[in-house]
Amino acid sequence: MNLAPWLDAFVPIFGLLALGAVLKRRLLREDSVWAGIEKLIFWVLLPCLIASALSTLRLGELPIGSLATAIWTTLLIGTGVSVLLARALGHGHAAMTSVLQGGIRFNNLMAFAIGGAIWGAPGLAMAAVVTGLIVPCVQVIVTVAFALGRDGAVRPLSLLRQVALNPLIIGVVAGFVLGALGGLPPGLQPAVRSLGQAAVALGLLCVGAALTLEGLGLRPGTQAATAVLKLVCVPALTWAFCTMLGIGPLATAIAVMAMALPTAATSYVMARAMGGDAKLMAAITTSEHLLSMFTLPVWVWVLMR
Repeated sequence: MNLAPWLDAFVPIFGLLALGAVLKRRLLREDSVWAGIEKLIFWVLLPCLIASALSTLRLGELPIGSLATAIWTTLLIGTGVSVLLARALGHGHAAMTSVLQGGIRFNNLMAFAIGGAIWGAPGLAMAAVVTGLIVPCVQVIVTVAFALGRDGAVRPLSLLRQVALNPLIIGVVAGFVLGALGGLPPGLQPAVRSLGQAAVALGLLCVGAALTLEGLGLRPGTQAATAVLKLVCVPALTWAFCTMLGIGPLATAIAVMAMALPTAATSYVMARAMGGDAKLMAAITTSEHLLSMFTLPVWVWVLMR
């Protein structure tokens, strides 16, 4: 068995996560530094990565409808299970939103890193497609969940505006438009591609900086149950739906891999800003990233076979 692709995929990812944690505690301790980098990644670098990857694809040749059905159905089921799980564990609404984010959100930067390392340029492009399908669905679900906890009122126009102005969604739309027009023009293409390439390394450093071992002992049963749901059950369900719908091997592999990723590091920021259980969210985020060091290689190995 050739271990080179595995080492190329997973050593940089988890190595950058660890480096980010060390930098945050030893060299770049100011929160404002990391906040600025995160803003740059979210608003500029990651949209460039998505647009650059999608601009090389032909939309008509992609199984968009089937992929959307498989992913969105899984996310809706994952949402229901997350809510029931939180209720069964006796949690209130705030803690429930943390279980929900831990159960359905994903670290899209890891998706691009693994997709490109294992499946090359086609995998990177398909990761952009899958990201474009996951992000709006998850954004709507999580925003509604937080709104129901505050005053029970969901404002459709505000929700639609929040989704439409998400930089990742803008990157997806721009990528598909550019693809329909024949791709990025000369001169602009290397500039956008270079910006996109910077997103993965910087993003993983930021994720590592956001992780903390404090609070891992907080509600360990909840953390364990949420991790099983996100890292095992959700990707298995995605694979089942992809198989039922006859989706091709590459699209299935990328969709399952993306759904097997730990929750987004920004889940903590959202929990803190919108009245969720931020401490539980931080613990879930860290525990899922630690456990994914063991589950992700297994998923990728199975998918490649």
